[in-house]
Amino acid sequence: MSPAPLAGATHGAATSRSERAWAVLATVLDPEVPVVSVVDLGIVREVIDEGEALTVVVTPTYSGCPATEVIEQSIVAALDAAGLGPTHIVMRRAPAWTSDWISATGRDNLRAYGIAPPGLVDASRGVALRFMPRAVAPLACPRCESMDTERLAAFGSTACKALWRCRACGEPFEHFKPI
Repeated sequence: MSPAPLAGATHGAATSRSERAWAVLATVLDPEVPVVSVVDLGIVREVIDEGEALTVVVTPTYSGCPATEVIEQSIVAALDAAGLGPTHIVMRRAPAWTSDWISATGRDNLRAYGIAPPGLVDASRGVALRFMPRAVAPLACPRCESMDTERLAAFGSTACKALWRCRACGEPFEHFKPI
């Protein structure tokens, strides 16, 4: 069994089958936000070498995510194309995915793409979900870094993002919500 690598971990000369699988998975992009891999997003939890097959344990960002099936297919296709298959996917919904699992690289890639990355959830209190008040604190604009921003809508192009606007540069941007 191979545990998920630490956020931002690099895969040097991959020697074992599971290490090669992690390296391949780091190239599989999220279909809704194609600048962050399924590894940097934190949804790939484990790669298990079963001898004749690989089992990849995945935790979806939320149970109703419409991209889950595409992500599964992309993982299987990438690993099979790399000669590492056959590949089986196991969905693990507990513990529930948290935006804290997004790697530092993933957060940087979101910002560079124009999406404000989520802040960290305070896990020290055992709270995995925070309810946001109507008046939310401004976010730094991912384009100009101004804090003169406002939330326009609680939902953006997907349910996991909110729509914001920067008053300084006038650009709209999405915010990947912390969960």
